[in-house]
Amino acid sequence: MKYEVILCGVGGQGVLSVGTIISGAAVAEGYNVRQSEVHGMAQRGGAVLAHFRISDKNIASDLVPQGTADLILSMEPLEGIRYAPWLSPKAGNSQGGALVSAAEPLNNISNYPDLGEIHKIIESFPIYRIIEAQALAKEAGLAQSVNMVMVGAASIFLPLKTETLEKTIQETFAVRYSSTVEANLKAFHLGREASAK
Repeated sequence: MKYEVILCGVGGQGVLSVGTIISGAAVAEGYNVRQSEVHGMAQRGGAVLAHFRISDKNIASDLVPQGTADLILSMEPLEGIRYAPWLSPKAGNSQGGALVSAAEPLNNISNYPDLGEIHKIIESFPIYRIIEAQALAKEAGLAQSVNMVMVGAASIFLPLKTETLEKTIQETFAVRYSSTVEANLKAFHLGREASAK
């Protein structure tokens, strides 16, 4: 088994926390994980990118080659489109990789494109989800849990058990933010339900 993931977003959206959950769950299930992160401009609202490679065999490189990603998980729609060349195309009976993006933009540039047009581009992919992540995070009772909504949305594609992801979320947040564990788990489930529709 080999599964390749690109995580992307903007500084402050919790991209690296998403990576912590996914990689922690993969390791807990006995998989090898390699990752590479780029987040030098994150504090200034710049792009944040992480490559994740999950396999039951040895992994030689940290980076996901273009055209091979099984999943692009984007905290912001424009960033998802930016990394679309990494997504695996349709091949044979396969529908290719999935693009899962939060619906809401983070307008960190003055000439941010029309959101409707961005959503149309995402909707042109064979497998996609556009998730109303901010509303679901508020429904979960914690506006900052958008990233866990997106983990839930991605979970229907990930080769990981729901129970393992839940346990990893619980363990991760119990260390420093124990009061938010239940809200983060609820956000995860709301994202999963929205993605499964």
